[in-house]
Amino acid sequence: MNRNVVLLALSQALAMTVVSLMLSASALVSVSLSAASGWATLPLAVQYLATMLALHPLARLMARRGRRPVFVGGALVGAAGLALAVAGLLRGSFAVFVLSGLCVGVLGAVSQFYRFAAAEAVPAAQRGQAISLTLAGGVLAAFLGPFIARNTRDLVATPFLASFAALVGIALLAAGIGVFLRLPAPPRPEAGRPPRRLREIARLGDFRLAVAGGAVGYAAMGLLMTATPLAMLCVRHDFAATATVIQWHLVAMFAPSFVTGLLIGRIGVLQTMLAGGALVLAGIGVALSGEAIPHFGVALALVGVGWNFLYVGATTLLTQTCRDEEKPAVQAFNDSVVFLSVTLATLGAAWLVDELGWATVNRLAAVPVLLLMAGVLGALWRRRAGLASAA
Repeated sequence: MNRNVVLLALSQALAMTVVSLMLSASALVSVSLSAASGWATLPLAVQYLATMLALHPLARLMARRGRRPVFVGGALVGAAGLALAVAGLLRGSFAVFVLSGLCVGVLGAVSQFYRFAAAEAVPAAQRGQAISLTLAGGVLAAFLGPFIARNTRDLVATPFLASFAALVGIALLAAGIGVFLRLPAPPRPEAGRPPRRLREIARLGDFRLAVAGGAVGYAAMGLLMTATPLAMLCVRHDFAATATVIQWHLVAMFAPSFVTGLLIGRIGVLQTMLAGGALVLAGIGVALSGEAIPHFGVALALVGVGWNFLYVGATTLLTQTCRDEEKPAVQAFNDSVVFLSVTLATLGAAWLVDELGWATVNRLAAVPVLLLMAGVLGALWRRRAGLASAA
């Protein structure tokens, strides 16, 4: 296996460990810090907002300096943010805890480029598999994040203080792994063939579908994942149950990555995305059928697998729409749209659960997924019509 892909998968695992613990604990920490009603998910929304805002500057920096120094620096900034979260808990300050999300969001932004770096480190025919294997690093995070949360939550007098202190070490380890990466130099435009403008690439139907697939899949999954701990709290399920549900959701998000690349090669990228949308809708159906722990667990597991098929499929489709020298701008634009959608979904999750209820949250999440599936079906029909015409 390619050495860089292994290191990037480990980096993905560590970054997602931070994310998984934040998902499990952030809203509950906010409640303990006396956050106003409807604002318990603000720290996560700020984190996603920071990720969105950091993507373009980081992409430009990578184009000039290469990926490795940016990966290392981003992990160090994330460690500083987690240290700030520790300070917020020590002071009992919700404002400081919210601000820590800005730095953690930079680590989140850096981690979005791991899969693209993996694709660049292997031959073109292996890119789908490299993307999948890098995202598969999240399987380790699915166990490590909730394990840290459960075993350090009450280690000291302030709940979750030791958890966030442990995450500082996790982020520093990610920075250390980044030092050992040996990635290709940033691609240069070929003589006589300057990079196309983003608006020109955006005219491509596959580009628009790839961006929509990533944004809709991530926003729907993010809304349901963020709302789940609050919904489980409302029906009086304890934190251990919530952590377990989030854990298996993360396993479902990343474990399929071992085979998603092969699935794309066998049935096609659009068919894989279509299957992903169907699985998300199946998860929503389970969530609407009851509020017992198994309902939450199975629903989020199905949503996780669906997200994987949509996200890996959309990423693979995106890499097929641009040349190497165009990738930094294309990748940054794509992930900016994705994280704008996630930021809005996360920011609204607490208010939606409080005001409209868990069932309505699920019904709202289904709408964009259905629209996306219609778009994928349209693209499949056009491709088949084109093949028939050519034949």
